[in-house]
Amino acid sequence: MLPTEHRLRRREDFAAAVRRGRRAGRPLLVVHLRTGLTSGDTDPHASGESAPPARAGFVVSKAVGGAVVRNLVKRRLRHLMRDRIDRFDAGSLVVVRALPGAGEAGHDQLARDLDTAVQRLLGGVPR
Repeated sequence: MLPTEHRLRRREDFAAAVRRGRRAGRPLLVVHLRTGLTSGDTDPHASGESAPPARAGFVVSKAVGGAVVRNLVKRRLRHLMRDRIDRFDAGSLVVVRALPGAGEAGHDQLARDLDTAVQRLLGGVPR
C-alpha cells in the first residue's frame, strides 16, 4: 500500500499534474508528472520547513471495467507505485491514468508499462 504522505487526494493537485505537467503514454496507462511545487502551491501533508514528499494519484474510469475490476487495477497500481515513488523529486505530483486495456492486463504488464513511462518522464528512455 502507498503510504498516506505519498497519496494525491485534492482535485487541484490532480488538475495541476494533468494540465501543467509532462506525460508519457503507454498502451495500458498514461503517467502525468509535475515536478516540484511552486510558491503558490500548498501541500496539506507538509510538516514545517521540510520539502514535501512526492505524491501519486490514480484515475481509473468506468471504461476500464466494472467496480471490481477498477478497484483491482487501482490496488495494483498503488502497489507498483509504492516501490517507485522514491525515484521522483520531492514535491512532485504524479497521476497515473489507466486506459481501457488495463482491466484485462496482468500485474507484470502494468509494471512494465509503468516502468517504461516513468523512465521516459525521468529522462532514462528516449521515445
